[in-house]
Amino acid sequence: MEDRVRRLAEETVDHRFKGLPPDAEAAGLTVGELAAQHRDLYTGGFTTPVLTLSATALEHNLTALGAYAARHGLAFAPHGKTCMAPQLFERQLDHGAWGITAAMPHQARVYRAFGIRRIFLANELVDAAALAWVARELDADPDFRFVCYVDSVRGVELMDAALRAAGAGRPVDVVVELGAGAEGRTGARTEADCTAVADAVSAAGTLRLVGVAGYEATMPGADADGVRAWLRRLTGLAAEFDKAGRFAGTGLAEIVVSAGGSEWFDAVAEVFAEVPELSLPVLRLLRSGAYVSHDRGWYEGLTPFNRVPEEGGLLPAFRLWTQVVSRPTPTQAFVNAGKRDIAYDLGLPVVEAVRGARDGVERPAPEGTAVVKLSDQHAWLETAGEGDLEVGDWVGLGMAHPCTIFEKWPLIPVVADDGTVTDFVRTFF
Repeated sequence: MEDRVRRLAEETVDHRFKGLPPDAEAAGLTVGELAAQHRDLYTGGFTTPVLTLSATALEHNLTALGAYAARHGLAFAPHGKTCMAPQLFERQLDHGAWGITAAMPHQARVYRAFGIRRIFLANELVDAAALAWVARELDADPDFRFVCYVDSVRGVELMDAALRAAGAGRPVDVVVELGAGAEGRTGARTEADCTAVADAVSAAGTLRLVGVAGYEATMPGADADGVRAWLRRLTGLAAEFDKAGRFAGTGLAEIVVSAGGSEWFDAVAEVFAEVPELSLPVLRLLRSGAYVSHDRGWYEGLTPFNRVPEEGGLLPAFRLWTQVVSRPTPTQAFVNAGKRDIAYDLGLPVVEAVRGARDGVERPAPEGTAVVKLSDQHAWLETAGEGDLEVGDWVGLGMAHPCTIFEKWPLIPVVADDGTVTDFVRTFF
């Protein structure tokens, strides 16, 4: 994986990448060559808007979740769909991750292109072409581990037919998904439904049952008690499957029990610690993804570290630097970034800082300054007074929802605390 990630630095800086210095393209620089120049974000030719990642916050967050998982005996497969950034996958693995979680087949293909050896697909997979690809990858690489959800007998039938048609040589490992409540997202709703799915897996020679899984955050009105109760149903299902001998004679080395996004990993750690001794070792697999960058406004309010601050904490890593381009009234300002650049599905961005165009001094956002509306290429700011902002000032915005922040930026500068650009993170959406 290391060599494939390093080759990203050989990509040429050009018009595909928003916010990068135009003179770098004119000079024919590669991403690695530009990074090696350690330019200043504010004076080094970067254009606005430009999304940045804090080098300090990234390392802090990677360390925090890696340490948390290790401390609680959890294996960790962070959800890669958050960032779709192989450089960050590599760092997550360096911090102890077991593998990387995907949601869709094309994400798994990106992972494999960069050498990821363990992929947990937290979704049902019934697409025949995608299953044929999985079969080829498994047959070509005996060290490749792939696990995905199943939640219906019909889904199992489709998988079996597609894998037989593809001539699969190795069985595909599957976990039965238990739905998070009667009105949750995917997943079999009852233990009886889960048992029927497991029976179908046993009858399909192309699949191997390796455990159970689910996602607690889709439970409507989820609270701590409800999440813990559902998690205990999940672990109880694993124990019942084991008691019935469903994992025996399949060559398994461990039983997989998996859950956990970025909102309830404290409950996951608590309940997974209660899993009784089974016939095989248990892989207690956590799948949080948003932690890597954290955010302002959504996960900032939901992170379990708010409930257990003694366990650590996360830092918002993103800042979108925009520029005031219009100041038509004393209480209005417009900056040059909108829906094409800003995540807005979980709330409008927060004005965090201003860097004066006249003096280059960064200061906290003036009191009363807020984003009130977004157009495609503009954010509408409400201001308290005429002297708060001036045309040309840089305005730093914090945003909510890492998944929809990363996806809008194919190459993101990583910035040290002093404003030096130290690296660039490439995304693949």
